[in-house]
Amino acid sequence: MDKSRITSSRKREHLEICCDRQVEAGFSGFDDIRLVHNALPECDMSKIDTGVHFLGNKLKSPLFIAAMTGGHPDTAEVNMRLARAAQHFNIGMGVGSQRAALENPELEDSFTIVRENAPDAFLCGNLGAVQLVEKGIEWAERAVEMIDAQALCIHLNPLQEAIQPEGDHDSSGCLNAICELCSSFKHPVIVKETGCGISYETAAKLWGAGVSAIDIGGLGGTSWAAVEAVRADRDDLAETGRIFSDWGIPTAVSLVESSRFKGPVIATGGMRSGIDIAKSITLGATLGGMALPLLKPAMTGEEALFKRIELINRELVVSMYLTGAKSCQELAQVRTYITGITGDMLKNNKIPELK
Repeated sequence: MDKSRITSSRKREHLEICCDRQVEAGFSGFDDIRLVHNALPECDMSKIDTGVHFLGNKLKSPLFIAAMTGGHPDTAEVNMRLARAAQHFNIGMGVGSQRAALENPELEDSFTIVRENAPDAFLCGNLGAVQLVEKGIEWAERAVEMIDAQALCIHLNPLQEAIQPEGDHDSSGCLNAICELCSSFKHPVIVKETGCGISYETAAKLWGAGVSAIDIGGLGGTSWAAVEAVRADRDDLAETGRIFSDWGIPTAVSLVESSRFKGPVIATGGMRSGIDIAKSITLGATLGGMALPLLKPAMTGEEALFKRIELINRELVVSMYLTGAKSCQELAQVRTYITGITGDMLKNNKIPELK
């Protein structure tokens, strides 16, 4: 079987496993965050503005459809429904890794269908950092052109690759490749983790490399180590995947560390409600991304997906009303209580003060 077929088959397996198996693991930290209630909100809930600006684009809500799928014919319908939701609600959307379609153009339909159904939406392409090292800016340009994207996500997934028997186990040169891309690419570059979080130290390197935004992809949502443990055909790999299923930095902690540099941050990893999105904005995020909570209704049908997004947006509005925030800008200034493990991690770390 050629390389592109292997990659495509893996995408289909990932989709089935995420929908049918328990692959969420770890602790996101959002249960330790409590928004300060305002008993005198002094605002009209019907006039609350959830709009945000992100990389020069005005979005109606900070809800972001995080990267999920693509690269297999069976994933096209899911991407179509997600794209229609992005268009209808005027929210951003990222596609799954485009590697399979870059290896085999016959698979592009599962990605091009996104722009066809979301002609006005803010879309992000997706390419792995290791593939960027190997293929360079040519693949980056092709990924953006494939879906007429406004930005490109470079994903980091060393844990997943370490568990995969067919994974890329050499990440040498990734930072330099990202730096070179940022210096010459005409589109914004977003670097995203895929379930293990971005630390303060890594964020410093990425902002220094010139990235336009960071998607922290923290611990607490889908564990790709757990997914690969299900896929593994060797006992040692399956056991390793299980052991490392809760490896990483909780999303709330990663968010605080990565947002200290004042650049735009997308919070993903265990986001499950509009309340979580509200919490993420108070901690420094611009957008709050969800994947698995939207994938399951998207697999059911467009109506189920739209209802889910409507509920999330309503939860966000109610959260804003109960904190007295009339806009996401005001929400970002709302005070929070940080307790438990999250509070301890943030209190006891050794992050230097920014000058």
